[in-house]
Amino acid sequence: MRTAYERHAPAAALVERSLATSVPRVFWIEDAPGASYEPLAGDITADLVVVGAGYCGLWTALLAKREEPSLDVVVVEAGSVGWAASGRNGGFCEASLTHGEGNGRSRWPGEYDDLVRLGRENLDGLERDVAGLDVDFARVGELDVATEEHQLAWLDELDGERLDTAAVRAEIDSPLFLGGVWDREDCALVHPAKLARELARAATEAGVRIHEQTRALALEGTTVRTDRGVVRAERVALATNAFPSLLRRTRLLTIPVYDYVLMTEPLTTEQRAAIGWRHGQGFGDLANQFHYSRPTADGRILYGGYDAVYHPGRRVRSGYEDRPETYRRLASHFLATFPQLEDVRFSHRWAGAIDTCTQFVAFHGLARDGRVAYAAGFTGLGVGATRFAAQVMLDRLAGRDTERTRLTMVRRHPLPFPPEPLTSLGVTVMRRGLDRADHREGRRGPVIHALDALGLGFDS
Repeated sequence: MRTAYERHAPAAALVERSLATSVPRVFWIEDAPGASYEPLAGDITADLVVVGAGYCGLWTALLAKREEPSLDVVVVEAGSVGWAASGRNGGFCEASLTHGEGNGRSRWPGEYDDLVRLGRENLDGLERDVAGLDVDFARVGELDVATEEHQLAWLDELDGERLDTAAVRAEIDSPLFLGGVWDREDCALVHPAKLARELARAATEAGVRIHEQTRALALEGTTVRTDRGVVRAERVALATNAFPSLLRRTRLLTIPVYDYVLMTEPLTTEQRAAIGWRHGQGFGDLANQFHYSRPTADGRILYGGYDAVYHPGRRVRSGYEDRPETYRRLASHFLATFPQLEDVRFSHRWAGAIDTCTQFVAFHGLARDGRVAYAAGFTGLGVGATRFAAQVMLDRLAGRDTERTRLTMVRRHPLPFPPEPLTSLGVTVMRRGLDRADHREGRRGPVIHALDALGLGFDS
């Protein structure tokens, strides 16, 4: 059977027209110019060196200075602040630390309720931390929508306010939406690049030294060797996301999976009235290959998801961001979702690598006799969870026994991905199986069931 997006597909000419003037640039980063930071110039020392100036690294540096203002903290970044996943994501800041209830209960049933509480406390703390920062933070919640009849039963498993067809379309008017659940508290929206820029500004104002265009090449004990010099430190925090880890032991624990996004031009008053969306919440559908979407402060709509593309060899390359077939598919699905916006044009298209691991939430660890901490594998859930991960790393580097460090989720590593070509084969099989399930009323085949049983499936 065809999916709703296929049954309501617009004419190819409308799709091509909508993309004709789009540019291959990240809207968020263009929209958030900020300070630049000088590259490292020679050898230095520090109490703590953080590798990576995305959310995880910046939260680690900022919270470390708040805990101990006298601490000398240095951040080294191969590119610029927030240029990778932290500046390219959809800006959904979720309370969940487990990538949904199903994933959390199946993996950590004995501590799931504690993980829910800690996740909500983390989002509350993040909201307090950014209260004085210009990040367009809005705790408007998220709407999970059913676009197929069989998905309506799945809504019963979700927490939040249940909406029937009329109610969900009163919120966001799409002919594809058959029902929904609005979780009003456990998701906020932010401007991703502004968040990274503002965290960097707050960190430097607290005394953190940030060095952009400084690529970490090797970790020798607790010394970070870069292409600009050496940083000798007492402690190290690694926050390198989808990029190759400086620790060999963790290199098979993540793979970079590319996610693709479109951004519209600002909608007119008439176009906004045609779709409603008065409360400005984010939404996602319930398919295995799901879409996510949200409005922006200046009246645009971001629309992404569906294709999740792994390129053999675990490589992160700018050339992978140019994928015309994916952008055409996204544009077609957008116009199927909002046929009343057939005159809308997309201004930007971009992609970025998600650091995916087999448990679909971040893993944490220590190395070098407790002097090196790391966190990675956020699998698209890093906007909020990186703050929690930063606290875990700081707890462990300080040798503190806390509720966070005692969590099984924190102490247990995910299963590694196999070497090539097995990883490529496995990802291809899984993607085909999930696509088939979406075309068979959600029914998963034996291969996907087997992967689910091994803890390697994707059920979120």
